[in-house]
Amino acid sequence: MNWLSNFVRPKIRALVQKRDVPDNLWLKCSNCDAMLFQRDLAANMQVCQHCGHHMRLSPTERLELLFDEGKYTEHPLPKVLADPLKFRDQKRYADRMKDAVAKQGRSDALVIGDGTIGGIPTVIAAFDFGFMGGSMGMAVGDGIVAAAQLAVQKKAAFVAVPSSGGARMQEGILSLMQLPRTVIAVEQVKEAGLPYIVVLADPTTGGVTASFAMLGDVHIAERGALIGFAGARVIESTIRETLPEGFQRAEYLMDHGMVDIVVHRKDLRDTLARVLGLLMSGPKFGGGKKVESAFAGPHGATQIVLR
Repeated sequence: MNWLSNFVRPKIRALVQKRDVPDNLWLKCSNCDAMLFQRDLAANMQVCQHCGHHMRLSPTERLELLFDEGKYTEHPLPKVLADPLKFRDQKRYADRMKDAVAKQGRSDALVIGDGTIGGIPTVIAAFDFGFMGGSMGMAVGDGIVAAAQLAVQKKAAFVAVPSSGGARMQEGILSLMQLPRTVIAVEQVKEAGLPYIVVLADPTTGGVTASFAMLGDVHIAERGALIGFAGARVIESTIRETLPEGFQRAEYLMDHGMVDIVVHRKDLRDTLARVLGLLMSGPKFGGGKKVESAFAGPHGATQIVLR
């Protein structure tokens, strides 16, 4: 009996019992519905191997992707009032913030890092869409200002990587005030004779689009990124017309002159390095030629017009 209960029965149970399989091994592509193995997806920079759909990156993944050898120094965001308006809807704003901080492991929706891209000193401000939709409140606004000042101090290029739903409604007018503040911060970088590049990630909308995200010397977008101010359904209901296919996507905006370059994520760092190298060589930035425009040429190659 001991032999049956201690040896045979456990063997039989091991054969018939279902093994616990982690629920995060596979992910369905939101574009083509293909099942993707997480390890393969991570190795492919969060780009679907079947349809090329670019999924969202965390800000740390973004910084490691862009900086040389993935090395950079992270800078903390300035301290701000936690809940200036004591806002409450279905849930208190303070509680929403606590949940977001616990889930994302950072104080707000922006990460600032400095390092080099192609050997060029660069400061990057990258958004975290997972933190309350990457919304821009006082902390994010102060972060953009601090990143711009850091770029001026270090005589470095400034790169913004927005991925945001826009202004943070829980901070009301204080959130809207960040629009002109970030515009002024960008102007300070330009007045210092330093390049300001915007890498438009999915999605870039609302007040972020209406401020610093559309003021770059060059605008680079990832393939398929949603870029706009108001939503497509709001626009259609307002103008009472059907919008064209691909409206507000990166490729459509490049065809209509709002985006300079659309690149695959695997080519993003090299494209940034080439553009920054050319910009830093212009007279505005201390060199001999001025960049007149930058755009994607045949087969996705980056072309820069100098004069």
